[in-house]
Amino acid sequence: MLGKRFAVFLSTLLLPIFAVSAALAQTEEETILEANKEIARGFYQDLWFSDNTDNYVQYVADEYVVHDIWDRKGVTEPAIEQKNIADFFWDNGEFKGAIDYQIADGDLVATRWTATFFPKTLFGKMALRETKMSIINVFRIENGKIVEIWNHRHDIETSLTDRILFKGLAIGLLIGLIPAFYAWRLRKKLKALQS
Repeated sequence: MLGKRFAVFLSTLLLPIFAVSAALAQTEEETILEANKEIARGFYQDLWFSDNTDNYVQYVADEYVVHDIWDRKGVTEPAIEQKNIADFFWDNGEFKGAIDYQIADGDLVATRWTATFFPKTLFGKMALRETKMSIINVFRIENGKIVEIWNHRHDIETSLTDRILFKGLAIGLLIGLIPAFYAWRLRKKLKALQS
């Protein structure tokens, strides 16, 4: 009987301590998640939504790993590469962007954002064109810096798709015309020999 009373007394004494500890741990985790989301928001604000690309050093570790399209899969790059990419677009036009939503889990922050590019140079108008595109980036953040980036762009509905289609068509026609031209020349030579 005394053991049961002691157990009840002990549990009523320890329960608030455990509840406070759990609340403090949850608050600390939420603080870290919000800080990580703020790093991601600052990255977009400075590099993509305004031309403050020199601020890349505030957000990106000296080296980071990128998972992108083409040859940029699992590649380690210097931080300046993020500035170079943003500068390429800013040198050829103007960017507008908005964050649609963010999700944070541990050291990962996923951000869906929409970018609109307005070309200003001849190269920008011909090669990049005015484009509106949704992008999902996932950043892994360590010690307040982005150390890994996954880039998922929704290029399907942009003018880029048309350019790729026409480029493929042009290459296919070129490949088809080379043997046709060669056959035409051989036919001409054959007719000349028969005459």
